[in-house]
Amino acid sequence: MLPLRAVFLDAGQTLLYEEPTRFAIYAEAATARGRPIDPDAMRSLMGRVHHRLPVRIDGAARYSDPWFRRFIDEIFRGELGVSSELVADLEEELFARFESPATFHTYPGARELLAATRGAGLVVGMISNWSARLTPLLDALELSSSFDVVVCSALEGVEKPDPRIFRLALERARVTPAQALHAGDHPELDVAGARAVGLDAVLVDHRHGRADAGRATTSAGDRRVGSLDELTSYILSRA
Repeated sequence: MLPLRAVFLDAGQTLLYEEPTRFAIYAEAATARGRPIDPDAMRSLMGRVHHRLPVRIDGAARYSDPWFRRFIDEIFRGELGVSSELVADLEEELFARFESPATFHTYPGARELLAATRGAGLVVGMISNWSARLTPLLDALELSSSFDVVVCSALEGVEKPDPRIFRLALERARVTPAQALHAGDHPELDVAGARAVGLDAVLVDHRHGRADAGRATTSAGDRRVGSLDELTSYILSRA
């Protein structure tokens, strides 16, 4: 195994988490508009709508603003019966909320991980299925300077586990797959996706395999860490 030259990291549920959760924020927005719903029910509703919407809507990639406008409209107007006038205002409210650093927090060890990888002389990148608000969010969280490469699915028009998004990151980092590692919370999008391109991959399991993790199981050979401190140790051992 070659020494590492680059490390790529996922964003949501790997480095960052939302508090309150996105389901709670959507539920609060619906309740404020006369359609009370609890976060668990909203989570199920959001999952159903996400599943049925295409990856592209009128040419716009998933998680782009046009895609999210359709997603919000399907949930609030189509499923919950909120009026079109209220949904228009709601879109802007939600967009602002998900760009705000008040909603997002770093997991313990995140900033230390970024400092350690940079200190080891590695190229540090992010590969995330996220909206175009990723870069402004990283700026607001004072994390942008920690990354040499940020590959955002909504901006690139391609998302994990598509091999093209990993190849874009490798090209911009100027490394080969054998010189790079990707870490993320999703066995299929992050681990299987990265390994299909030839990268080393690590599953970051902050929930330690709890049944409510909502993720597919990994194969027996997959490397799993339960914290970013563990991930840092593994990366430094490879560097």
